[in-house]
Amino acid sequence: MATRPTFRPAELIRATAIARRYYLEGESKVRIADDFGISRFKVARILDEARDAGIVRIEISAPTEIDASLSHDLRTAYRLHEAVVVDQAGDDETVRRSMGRIAAEYLTEILEEGDTLGLACSRTLNEMTLALGELPRCTVVQLTGVLPGGVEENSVELVRRVASLARGPAFPIYAPLVVSDAATTRALRAQPQVADAMQRYGHLSKAVVAIGAWTPTRSLVRDALPLEEGARLEEQGVRAEVCARTVDAQGAPTAPGLSERVVAITLEQLRAVPEVVAVAGGAGKAEAIRAVLRTGVVGSLVTDVATARLLLEPGGA
Repeated sequence: MATRPTFRPAELIRATAIARRYYLEGESKVRIADDFGISRFKVARILDEARDAGIVRIEISAPTEIDASLSHDLRTAYRLHEAVVVDQAGDDETVRRSMGRIAAEYLTEILEEGDTLGLACSRTLNEMTLALGELPRCTVVQLTGVLPGGVEENSVELVRRVASLARGPAFPIYAPLVVSDAATTRALRAQPQVADAMQRYGHLSKAVVAIGAWTPTRSLVRDALPLEEGARLEEQGVRAEVCARTVDAQGAPTAPGLSERVVAITLEQLRAVPEVVAVAGGAGKAEAIRAVLRTGVVGSLVTDVATARLLLEPGGA
């Protein structure tokens, strides 16, 4: 075991002064060496000895709103490009608001001038758009049709809001998300305004999506269906949805009949997007998030601490 260096009084004073000027005042080793009449290599050695002696203690900490350790573990376990775990507990609304704010910061960090951004809708993504400031100039494309009921997190409104912050064109979809039959879906997709938006799915550079758990109140898509249909699809193995595309617990596509009635981007189109960010968490979402991560569609995930810990349980990934 190495012996910690000791300093005589004058050496201690000099080492402390050098460490203060280098670490706190940001002065270069060359400048410090000139002032003390020693070489810059001597300065470097004194700084090393000051750390070894405990004169200098370096702490690295992430902002309290982000759990850096869990973020690293989650990214590694699921082989993600990035994972951001929000250190927030509380009721669903509190967690949703915190995730939305951090997701807004992350989107601002990764968005670049000239991007074509695809945007889905959810309660959490609504919070994200409310927390956004000015963005790089880019195009914003709606990924899903409109949910019934005029909810605040309506996809058209979210696309308009983000496009205004990005000072770029918006391509909304003025069509319902789920319709009664496949023929109606094909007719809606053929309408010029809808077709204009959907043909841009092949040009997306980034996308932000939500993940719904296939239980009542945990998916805006399931809530839009008749109760008996939602329950029947659950019995058939549906466990999650992303952009209204349903999957089972292993991430395999399910419910082809529903898929034919949906006006939204497909899983294959999402998988081709260079960067897909999922923003999802809160009570009861872990199984659904795990299922969607298994599809290979999602590259980055913003979630909360409690959900991250469930995702990291043995055998989860």
